[in-house]
Amino acid sequence: MLHFSLRGHALLALFALSALAPGCGSERPQAGDTRPPASGPAQGTPFENPGGMWLPEQMAQHKDQLKALGLELDPASLADPTASPLGAVVSLGGCSASFVSADGLIATNHHCSTRALQHNSTPEQDLLTNGYLARTRAEEKWAGPTARVFVTRAFRDVTADVRRDIASIPDDLARYEEIEKRKKQLVAACEEGRPEVRCSIAEYFGGGKISLIEQLEIKDVRIVYVPHEGIGNFGGDIDNWRWPRHSGDFAFFRAYVGKDNRPASHAEDNVPYRPAHHLKLASAPLNQGDLVMVAGYPGTTNRLRTAAEVESAVSWLYPKRVSFYEESIALLEELGKRDPEARIKAQPTIQGYSNYLLKTRGMLDGLVEGGLAREKAKLEEELKAWIDADPARKEAYGGAIEQIAAAYAEHQKTREHDAALSEILSSARLLDAAITIVRMAGERPKADAEREAEFQQRNWERLEQAQVSLQKSYGRSIDQSTFKLAVKRALRLDPKERPALIARLAGGQAQTEAALGAAIDALYAGTALEDAAVRVKLLKTATLSELEASRDPMIRLALEVAPVEEAIEARDKAYLGAMTLVKPRFVEALRAYRGGMLAPDANGTLRITYGTVRGYKPEIDRPMYRPFTVVSELVKKNTGEPPFNAPEALLEAAREKRFGPYVAGDLGEVPVCFLSDLDITNGNSGSATLNARGELVGLAFDGNYEAMASDWLFMPSITRTIHVDHRYMQWVMDAVSGADAVLEEMGGKPVLQ
Repeated sequence: MLHFSLRGHALLALFALSALAPGCGSERPQAGDTRPPASGPAQGTPFENPGGMWLPEQMAQHKDQLKALGLELDPASLADPTASPLGAVVSLGGCSASFVSADGLIATNHHCSTRALQHNSTPEQDLLTNGYLARTRAEEKWAGPTARVFVTRAFRDVTADVRRDIASIPDDLARYEEIEKRKKQLVAACEEGRPEVRCSIAEYFGGGKISLIEQLEIKDVRIVYVPHEGIGNFGGDIDNWRWPRHSGDFAFFRAYVGKDNRPASHAEDNVPYRPAHHLKLASAPLNQGDLVMVAGYPGTTNRLRTAAEVESAVSWLYPKRVSFYEESIALLEELGKRDPEARIKAQPTIQGYSNYLLKTRGMLDGLVEGGLAREKAKLEEELKAWIDADPARKEAYGGAIEQIAAAYAEHQKTREHDAALSEILSSARLLDAAITIVRMAGERPKADAEREAEFQQRNWERLEQAQVSLQKSYGRSIDQSTFKLAVKRALRLDPKERPALIARLAGGQAQTEAALGAAIDALYAGTALEDAAVRVKLLKTATLSELEASRDPMIRLALEVAPVEEAIEARDKAYLGAMTLVKPRFVEALRAYRGGMLAPDANGTLRITYGTVRGYKPEIDRPMYRPFTVVSELVKKNTGEPPFNAPEALLEAAREKRFGPYVAGDLGEVPVCFLSDLDITNGNSGSATLNARGELVGLAFDGNYEAMASDWLFMPSITRTIHVDHRYMQWVMDAVSGADAVLEEMGGKPVLQ
């Protein structure tokens, strides 16, 4: 699963060590050459995908290769994010999606619907398990106050506006603050007088290129059709990141707006959004070797990271992540066994943690056992030698790698403390809410331009909605237990590295697990913040003096923790301020050394990746995997018990071979999933997979375990994307779920019921 999420606090950047970029090498990357191989039909050799999640503006450079692979579209259409097909591709703020009808119908992944299903679930009506189908538009359920659809409308290069004369600012923190000031001014000007528009700043190539992005922000999103968990998550964690795969990982939502077709808050009389473009179902069969493209909003990878950052991930960050996920999942699953309501509230977190646990283990395996960490270090040594071999290159790039390593080492000195606090705040959501209230009380009196970006007025509605939304997933037993677990983990640190709140909770007594657990219990027994209305009121109106006079124990703890969080943020800002001068030089050196096109780091912005439908060998001496799975394999895999428990209606239709027009000729039955050699990562979940005509052939939803470390170094021979096939999606809607109206709206023709 490939969804992507970020929390608001800057300190959590420690647990989001990722950025993205290009592809390189052949088979396993070669130490002596990182240039993309000359390949493709134009050179008379088989195409080997060099990797790369490309900006639309870069696609013109790929027109010859795309044409050689069979592109039937005008290549120029892939360079325009407002034209078809890219104009139909949207972000859900963590997953990707696309419009598939003129009435705002949206296709994405099943696992991207978890929060919306949880928002509407009860123990008596468990949508997380049973899915949901709206028979009429009146039955379409609101996905919740934080659900969003972002439609990209424009990009503008603002590099000069942001970076002008920044080298003349000697202090790293002051440099960062000046850059942030300029960014806020650009965003404010972009949004002025246009409440429906959300503008943002995105950095590429280590900050060497900066864009202002304008998006339409649609705030009323509703569930249309999500299949049963036994379809959408068939195989569960056992099959996650694995091939062969048989998950029907798809779901449908609808975007609603005011009667003027402009975004509006959720209201019963809102109407379906009319997008400028929507995707059409494929008009020709998809076969092995065919060109496919994925358009979406990938989150982050690490291919432009330095060797020092790789070493830190391998020796510290990833092992810490693995243990955190393992302990948290075990705890939440045990709570869910005791209480059905807690199971529903915790399920999205369990699913997310399980997904990232498997991926993190895979990245560790690839970096350590697969030797990619050593390969990354070798490549960096060769880059340094290349720089030093030429006076002009040394003048331009010399010292950049060493300066990054020195700044990174300094920044890492507080990593244990900062990571422990990060774990606590991500686990104790009520304390996190209290800190947000305290921070807002401190920021509200300031002029808007002087506020921290998170607390500017443009974000107030979001902050309020987050507190309302929290109520659907909050449970005291869950929050208390995860808070205690995070504190227990912090107790394993050297006392000098423990966050100060540990001593504060202990109240001068011995810092034992039992004593701290009792203190946490007292926090929850005495706080009024479990009431969403109380949280929202304090967020909107409380002053610092009022909060300082409060007797609420959660508020009082937050008053002590908030300055610590701000100090961590200040350290992060100073580090980023230093990187603004040296990281672009490092990336530019890498670009020159590679001697070819370079894809920038993924950062949640619109990207395109392309390649072919293609199998792979999981190991050199193993048979080649076929790039398609089929329904009969799913039936054989079914056990009747989760996670291999397909609904009886699906099994019956498969046994009776009621396949209709959805059969793939060479397979003789309905294809379920397919493989491609495309380059994707977290955030690409739900991305539209397009054929040579720009038509919808499926949705990207996963990668393969053998290539998890490709987030650091792309491996053409084994890096694969897993897609759900549009023919399986249509067959399930037609033969299994009775979602005829959805299928017809997409342009399909139900024939099996």
